[in-house]
This record gives sequence, structure tokens and C-alpha cells, in this order.
Amino acid sequence: MKLSVIHTNDIHSHFNNFAKATSLIRDYADEHTLVLDGGDFADFKSIELQGTRGVGAVKMLESTGYDAITIGNNELFNGNDTLEHMAVQSTVPFISCNLLKTNGETFKGVYPSTILIKNELRILITGASPDLQEFNDLMGFQILEYVEAIRTEINKQHGNYDVCIVLNHVGTQADIELAEAIDEIDLILSAHDHVLYEEAKIVNNTILNSAGMYGEHIGIIEVDVSNEGVELLASSTISTAKAVEDVEIQNILQVSREEAIAHLSKPLYTVSKPLWHDVLEENPMTNLIADGLKDRFDCDLGLINSGIANGGLIGYVSNKKLIEICPSPLNPTYFEIQGKDLYAALESSLNSSVCMADGKGPGFRGKYVGRLHVSGAKIQHNQNQIKMITINDEAFDPERWYRVASSDYLLRGSGYGELANNRNFHYQPDEIKDVIREYAEKETFVINAFKNRWV
Repeated sequence: MKLSVIHTNDIHSHFNNFAKATSLIRDYADEHTLVLDGGDFADFKSIELQGTRGVGAVKMLESTGYDAITIGNNELFNGNDTLEHMAVQSTVPFISCNLLKTNGETFKGVYPSTILIKNELRILITGASPDLQEFNDLMGFQILEYVEAIRTEINKQHGNYDVCIVLNHVGTQADIELAEAIDEIDLILSAHDHVLYEEAKIVNNTILNSAGMYGEHIGIIEVDVSNEGVELLASSTISTAKAVEDVEIQNILQVSREEAIAHLSKPLYTVSKPLWHDVLEENPMTNLIADGLKDRFDCDLGLINSGIANGGLIGYVSNKKLIEICPSPLNPTYFEIQGKDLYAALESSLNSSVCMADGKGPGFRGKYVGRLHVSGAKIQHNQNQIKMITINDEAFDPERWYRVASSDYLLRGSGYGELANNRNFHYQPDEIKDVIREYAEKETFVINAFKNRWV
């Protein structure tokens, strides 16, 4: 029996590319084809998803004819309620065999596996979500060890299937180890680390493929299933660059965008003064975030990079503006860092080439790293070097461990490597945009944001 599988992964809400991918999927698929996604399809940087609680993504999956999707970390980032809302609304099964709520309950609409029938073949689809470590409890879920969870699900379905496919949002290297650990898996479709395979690999008689990221490619696997097992006939990853955008996906995007804009544009309040923003210059928008972070954690210092924001706030505040200004799903974060490392990071912030560097890093949705902004500190400098720092009017001590409120982006040392030398970190469950929403309404914080800390 012949079987064809078309797959995508890590679309990350690049829906214009996905509209091209859909055109190719429609061209290549037939009644003997499975269409599968490896997760991180829904990235909530997208207004279309924020304003529809993810249902815009579900409608696109359904329109394209997907048979199943596994749950990546980005499907989790907008909270348990949003994930359940998407999964319950979807006719496309949401799969994860290792994802549970913190209390051990399953998520509504999420299945550990599903069995699909194609060309008279019974095909078991299971998959796993990535372990986000400290974020698991913070976000209200737990992640079981993926190899054992997959093995348990396969054993549970023993005798009920002819082909076993795993959609694994854990990474390509992990999937090589998975193929070596579990003999019963016929095909692993990889995701999470955005690797593009030119053609499928075979490890321990298991076929592995990965289609890169952002809808720039689709993967195609063709196999023959017999009593001897599953044989790879052909594989490829096809670029979507020259494909035409699918009209139906374009229409879903347009309708979702209009619905989202109407919902998210409702004014919440008006800021008392325009909070302007700049990547290089100290500005009240980023100062406000630093002040809000320090207030939340009641610590020595608030610290944030101006690249976290894409612009300022003028007039009224709405959720749409907040998403546009601060699209990164980064969390308010506490950590402790020694004065000498803090000093090095602050001084490097005087270098415009550091500030204008590409801000790439996990969870970051801006363009540039940006200048460091502080709350609770005063920094005297001569444009190139720091001359003196005081923290809460006390002399700076390079050996002291300072308590800092920041973001998980800076915690990892992104943009400012010295900041990775920290300890005792923990997170708050909401995002930096929520700090802006909370503190831009407070008159005293708005006024204080205009007070320079770098002199």
C-alpha cells in the first residue's frame, strides 16, 4: 500500500508564506495523503490570533485539510484557556501525549494520539510537546518525559495500527535519539529547532524529516507499507517561494484580522503624556517598563533593553497598540547578578553597535537589541565609559549581588552576555506588554518615566 505524507512545522504565524504552502499542499495532496503539522503553527505575536483566541489559526488548518497537529511551545504561550479554546473548536486533532495541566488533568480537546484511515491503512499519530522547565509550573502545565510518554502511547495502541507516525516538537537531535530508543516508530516528523532536511534520514529503520520554518518549505514523504514494514520510496522539501498565495487562506486572514482589530482596538484608557521611544536614546517608554518591573518585584534595580518595544504610546491605549508596540511573549523576570557583571553590561550599552545589533533570541519579536534602561540607578558617563553608578542612592559595589527585575531575554544574556552570569531567577506568568498596560495608566509612573537615569 502506498502512502503520502505532506508536513509543515514551525510556521510561527508567517501566514503569507503559509498561504503559499497551502497552494502547494492542494497541488500535491490526494485522497491517499496525510497532511500533518509539527507544532508552533500559532504564534501569538499575530493580531489575527490574539484577537480571535487562536481560532483564526484553526480555520486555516481546517481549510488546508490538515489531519493532525502537535502542540508546540507557542501554542502554549497564550495560556491554558486559549489552548483549550483552540483545541475544542478544531476539527483537526490537537495531539500531545506528554502534556498535562499542573494538577494532572488533561486539556480539553487535546488527545494523546489519534488513529486515521488512509488507503485502508490504520495510521497511529502521536507526538510530544517540549519541556519548558521553569515555565511549566508558571504557565500551569506539566510536561512528562517525552520518550517514555511516546512509548506508553504506542504500547497502549498495540495491535490497532499499521503505521506509526510521531509528530515531535522536541528537536531533530532528540528525534534521532527517539528513533534509536523505540523500534516501533515508522516515521518521525521533527520540529522546534527549525532544521531543514533536503531529504529524509533513516535511523534504526525509522524515517525522519523536517521542513525548516516559517512556511518557507513543505515536506513530502512517500512510503510503501507491506507485511515487511514501511519502506521509504521518495522524500523532498519543496520551497514555497514561487507559489501563489491561496485565496481561501487570504480570505480567512482578512476576516480574522477585521474581527481581531475590532475586538482589540477598544480604548482601555488614555496616557497623560506621550511616551516616546528610541532604540539608542534614553526614552520614557522603556523607562516606564523598567520602573514597572522594579515595582513588581520590589528589588534593587529594574533593567530592560529598549529593543523590547517597537514604538511609543500616544493618546489612548488599546490591546492592539500593546501587541504592536511589544509583540515579544517575554516574561517579567527576577534574578540576582554581581555588580561587576552588571557594570560590564551597562557600559557596553554605551556602544551603539551593541544597541543596534540584531536582537534575535528565544521569544524576541523585535529588531534591535537596544540600549539598557534602568530603574533605581543613576549612571554618570562620558558617552564611552561609565564614571559612576549609584543604586538607590548608595555607592555601587562590584562584588555585591544585586536583585534585578528584568525579562527572560536579558536573563539568558541575549544582547548582553554578561547578564547571563546570574542566579536565583524566577518568572511572573504574564508578559512585558502587560507591564506596559498596568503602569502606563498610573500618573506617577508616567511622570517619573521622563526623569533621566543616564547623565
